[in-house]
Amino acid sequence: MASGRFAPSPTGALHLGNLRTALLAWLFARSSGGTFLVRMEDLDRVQASAEHEASQLRDLEALGLDWDGGVVRQSERFERYEAAIGLLTGAGLTYPCYCSRREVREASAAPQGEQLVSYPGTCRGLSLRERARRDGEGRRPALRLLANIGKVTVVDDLLGPLTATVDDVVLRRADGVPAYNLAVVVDDAAQRVEQVVRGDDLATSAPRQRHLASLLGLPPVRYAHVPLVLAPGSGRLAKRDGAVTLADQASVGRGARAVCTLLAASLGLADGNELVAPGDLVAGFDPAGLPRGPWTPGAWAFDPDKHDKSPEFVAPKKINLEE
Repeated sequence: MASGRFAPSPTGALHLGNLRTALLAWLFARSSGGTFLVRMEDLDRVQASAEHEASQLRDLEALGLDWDGGVVRQSERFERYEAAIGLLTGAGLTYPCYCSRREVREASAAPQGEQLVSYPGTCRGLSLRERARRDGEGRRPALRLLANIGKVTVVDDLLGPLTATVDDVVLRRADGVPAYNLAVVVDDAAQRVEQVVRGDDLATSAPRQRHLASLLGLPPVRYAHVPLVLAPGSGRLAKRDGAVTLADQASVGRGARAVCTLLAASLGLADGNELVAPGDLVAGFDPAGLPRGPWTPGAWAFDPDKHDKSPEFVAPKKINLEE
């Protein structure tokens, strides 16, 4: 039994890739008899909104995904994050960083063939006098972790060993907002999440989050990073690719049940000839049989009239797409 979660950022509508990951996270949890939680990672004060959150929850419900307990919002949990920062600061494991994003990019550029490090420690050794000078210039610092470690390896349930250099990650941004890597570690522990299922574009963050959890004395989580859905041009899905959201799919005649069937078939969990709901997939769910590479559907995925023209995938032919 392993509790899991889906933690989107409410900055827009969920697209097919988000929904596919949510379906997998739900299946990992439910197939093991575990709980499934929903958390809104709404630290982006500019783009996050209650309207986006409501639409995302509606889409999850329409797809047939349920969750246990109430929805947790990171914007309401700043005290927890500051308490964690206080523990790390008390242990001498934090320092202020005055670097801009541009300066970090320029300073971390390594010669070809060498691993790129997100942050090379530019401000780690600043004297108190130099910090005071920068404060006097009105430069607001972020707060970074003094990692004091090299490479960390995490064994992923799907990808196997993931090894990465753990740099001095940001804990609190210059605007005072807690950073993602800290918040997600604190929240997963507080919510007793045992397995994190998310897109494999986040796989490289697992070692730094594992290290951060260990410094805070928090239990480690298991990771399962799942393959993404890519646009026909092999890039990230975007509105320009067509019907990428549940509402878009409905507008071209494919209802929520048909979308669930489409996603399940892309994972090898259904044959696409009969409508399925998430609950129909639980008993036969086996993570070992999941595809390891990304799914790149053709134009037919965004236009039901073209579903029988794809050489890569047999889309539903016998079902009512409007269901």
